[in-house]
Amino acid sequence: MLHRRAGQAGIVALAALVAGALPAPWPAARAQPVITTGFNTYGYPGLIDMPTAHSRPDGELAFTSSFFAGQLRNTATFQLLPRLSGSFRYSSMKDIRPNVGGAVVNSYFDRSFSLHYRLMDETPSRPAVAVGLNDFLGTGLYASEYLVASKTLNDRLRLTGGIGWGRLAGVGGFDNPLGVFSDSLRTRSAKAKPLGGRVNTGNWFQGDAALFGGVEWQATERLSFAVEYSSDANPNESPSAFKRESPFNFGATYALRPGVALSAHYLYGSELGAQLTMTLNPKSPPAYGGRDNAPPPVVPRDSLAALGWPDDVVAEGGLRQKVASALAAQGIGLHAMQLQGDAVRLEIENNTYPREAQAIGRTARALTGLMPPGVERFVIVPVTAGMAASEVEIARGDLETLEHDLQNGWRSYQRSQIGAAAAGAPPAVPGRYPAFQWSLKPYITPSLFDPDNPLRADLGAEVSAMFQPMRGVEVSGTFRKKIVGNLDQSTRASTSVLPRVRSDFNLYDRAGDPEVTSLTGAYYFKPGQDIYGRVTAGYLEPMFGGVSAELLWKPVDSRMALGVEVNYAKQRDFNQLFGFQDYDVMTGHVSAYWDIGNGFHTQVDAGRYLAGDWGATFSLDREFENGWRVGAFATLTDVPFSDFGEGSFDKGIRVTVPISWLSGQPTKDAYTATLRPVTRDGGARLNVDGRLYDRVRPLHQPELSDGWGRFWR
Repeated sequence: MLHRRAGQAGIVALAALVAGALPAPWPAARAQPVITTGFNTYGYPGLIDMPTAHSRPDGELAFTSSFFAGQLRNTATFQLLPRLSGSFRYSSMKDIRPNVGGAVVNSYFDRSFSLHYRLMDETPSRPAVAVGLNDFLGTGLYASEYLVASKTLNDRLRLTGGIGWGRLAGVGGFDNPLGVFSDSLRTRSAKAKPLGGRVNTGNWFQGDAALFGGVEWQATERLSFAVEYSSDANPNESPSAFKRESPFNFGATYALRPGVALSAHYLYGSELGAQLTMTLNPKSPPAYGGRDNAPPPVVPRDSLAALGWPDDVVAEGGLRQKVASALAAQGIGLHAMQLQGDAVRLEIENNTYPREAQAIGRTARALTGLMPPGVERFVIVPVTAGMAASEVEIARGDLETLEHDLQNGWRSYQRSQIGAAAAGAPPAVPGRYPAFQWSLKPYITPSLFDPDNPLRADLGAEVSAMFQPMRGVEVSGTFRKKIVGNLDQSTRASTSVLPRVRSDFNLYDRAGDPEVTSLTGAYYFKPGQDIYGRVTAGYLEPMFGGVSAELLWKPVDSRMALGVEVNYAKQRDFNQLFGFQDYDVMTGHVSAYWDIGNGFHTQVDAGRYLAGDWGATFSLDREFENGWRVGAFATLTDVPFSDFGEGSFDKGIRVTVPISWLSGQPTKDAYTATLRPVTRDGGARLNVDGRLYDRVRPLHQPELSDGWGRFWR
């Protein structure tokens, strides 16, 4: 099994984020403890080894690490919806039989996915009911399905009972009761899936079934106990390493603090186990409140008149300088400014706030104390890469009226006008161009899932710089120098039969020190009111350079967008400096974007990939109002699963954590982790910074509407 080059990613990185964002110490004890829903050893809602029917809080992200009988299971679980959770699991096993009855393997690594869906909520007269799938997209070593019910008897006691199939039908099995609907449900295929990654729906809820169950007791607010009857016969475990003496398991869980729990287990009459669980919820920041500076006050015009401000337009140059200074104090850049009768039109660059609405609100407040009394309308235009994406018109009188209104959020949005930016680009303020900025910071590059060493990492220093000579033109680059690390110790060679566009990552790891991660020039432009364009050339990413061109159609008030991208890419030398290899390819995609609403976004990219294969990538992400984003993607191309290799097709999970959520300090910076079970060459897309949709979407009406709650912050 191959590990992957996780540029900023991995379960370990997610666990570090969880650990770094834990809530405050445990509050004072309540008079009566309330039973909670825990995680089983597989990392999804359960007792000890068996599932329960309840769910965790909506949006919660959890990391569990459990160990017993030579098996270490590390699982990341996300409560995708109030009723649906998904888990990705990476297991390290000793003395295991990947195929039941087959040869014993001394050391084995396995990746698997689980889904848990609550069908019915618990009421006073009925239990909660849930259905689940385990290992439906892996090698099938843990493959099982279940239907489970849980009933809370009081604040301390809960009973669970269920029926399982597959691995959960190994003890006390009986004929499948679903067989009354079809004879095909009476038997279960034992076909192995050596490559993994295939959804074998033909086995779901088939074959013998068995019963399982258990009881949970919440002894105190922190301490709980569980006893369960397990229907798992542990068919893959070697009898010489693990002796299953009993179907009963016993467990105790102690909450060290909110979001951290430690469990101890006695399993199957012969084994001791331990488990660490850490949870966080993007909806709940680690510290309440923010560390934003106070916004400027709204200054009524009668106050300006009392100070002797003339009711006419003053010299625009001096006024522009005052506005630029006032906005800079708020972390906002002034890009252009025009006085037009009773209106002022400002182009602003939000360099600080995660939500554009907050930058617009602070700009409007600052203008009330700077504009002459005769200026009634503020037209604020957020700009990205020199492109005006939308414009927001706000009546000055509304700001004066609503500042202290208890419902000023929705009322100010209702009275504002958000539309497409006017055609034509006014000249930038004097001194805006040319501009140069740079940064020096540490970086860490983890690499996961190498069977020889599942966790590797490099730590070093990264220098980034950007030069903007004129509107729409950006020249940027990133240089890295490793200080310490062991990525270069991987010697596992690629066995890919496709062009090795990604699977030679370890050769880049060994040769790239120091490395030019990227060095590009980009031009951004608007050929039409709802059309945006980009051309980027240079060393686009660590493995490829070339030329990338993109057009995006995105009306300002639409939740949908269409884009097209065409690239010529040439493979870079392994040392990631300035040379190229012989391989080159034309690649590109047509993309459709849809903001579904309620924080959900979907994207489909269809076209040609780096290895010359044709196909499509399907993505679904959930984005929270505070900037958290959790999603999954899968790519299917014309490469046969057997040629793709382990994993069968490209897929993964990604998490974006806004730094402001962790620190409380306003910033647009974010940490993104992309977790792939395995890196192969099929379905590999070119990585290009500055793609248009991610730059334009935050400045359009749907996003401004979603973030308008921060207008007065």
